[in-house]
Amino acid sequence: MQYRYFTKKRIKISNLGFGCMRLPTLNNDLSKIDEKKSSELLEFAIDKGINYIDTAYPYHQGMSEVFLGKFLNYPLRNKVYLATKSPVWLVEKYEDFEKYLDEQLERLKTDYIDFYLLHSLHKKTWNKILKLNVFDFLEEAKNKGKIKYIGFSFHDELPLFKEIIDSYPWDFCQIQLNFLDRDYQAGLEGLSYAKSKDIDVIIMEPVKGGRLAAAPEDIQKIWDESPVKRSPAEWALKYIFNMEEISLVLSGMSTMEQVVENIKIAEVSNPGCLTLEESNLIDKVSKVYKDKVKVGCTGCEYCLPCPSNVAIPDIFELYNHIYVFDKLEESKDSYKSYKEKNIDATKCVECGACEEICPQHLSIIDYLKDAEETLNSSF
Repeated sequence: MQYRYFTKKRIKISNLGFGCMRLPTLNNDLSKIDEKKSSELLEFAIDKGINYIDTAYPYHQGMSEVFLGKFLNYPLRNKVYLATKSPVWLVEKYEDFEKYLDEQLERLKTDYIDFYLLHSLHKKTWNKILKLNVFDFLEEAKNKGKIKYIGFSFHDELPLFKEIIDSYPWDFCQIQLNFLDRDYQAGLEGLSYAKSKDIDVIIMEPVKGGRLAAAPEDIQKIWDESPVKRSPAEWALKYIFNMEEISLVLSGMSTMEQVVENIKIAEVSNPGCLTLEESNLIDKVSKVYKDKVKVGCTGCEYCLPCPSNVAIPDIFELYNHIYVFDKLEESKDSYKSYKEKNIDATKCVECGACEEICPQHLSIIDYLKDAEETLNSSF
């Protein structure tokens, strides 16, 4: 396993971290983790050198932390660094910060959390927790020994990311990045900005939720141009491992096949592991993917809440996935639940409020009609 130094204390962490958001389940029930299979995956990963385990309060409907509390009994707990995240959207008063932290410590059956993140920060939650003096809580929790290192995960636009970076002497942060999402949310510019402030960066969604692990036929033909043959997942992971600014890559692994493949990739991937020709090939693939996009929605959610409760960004994501990732049936199946929840495109009353505020100046009303026609075509 390859290791990189992390935080100003220069802790050695594996360049691959195990994300516990997509563990094997029983009967396709997210809340029912297959503890036997999940334990086998984690035991193999730790034996091969992975020493960073990541979870969060809501993962597996709250059961990911509970499972890890059972799994990471001593002395195994001392072999890994444990990361989890504060459910800031649930916090309504200052005391709630510690209430949820204590609940997490109990779930995880541990006295301390190595890496504690403010989870999924965006404008609304950020403004709320600032007013609730979140930094006072973090300092108190650290002084009490309940947490050791402080960070945040991010899901909003670049200007807010920079604001958050500048607000506190963070130990680290966590952002989404892959070869398709270079300018999405914090993106490459955010990565560089964090490093310029001496804040280490963890990457989530390096394979875009698994969507880059399988290539449509036209994309596979481009990958096949390389004399060095790699799986689509390996190309995606190497794109991230190639960057020296990145400390760790998180992967949510559900099968032993995924764990074995990802570890093999991580073991031979250092900064500079890609040649110029290989980087150019990734750029070529990225362009083909992006040319397939039907709606240039960045998911900023400025259009939300919609007065008619239309799930605008989510609908556009399903619509795009049909053309970008060949996910026709999967997108249509997901859209059925939107219909059931009355948040589908037909609920649009064409008030135009979304179009007035859209930073991309998208013709949202027309795009919703197009999406409805395609996603509803087989109903």
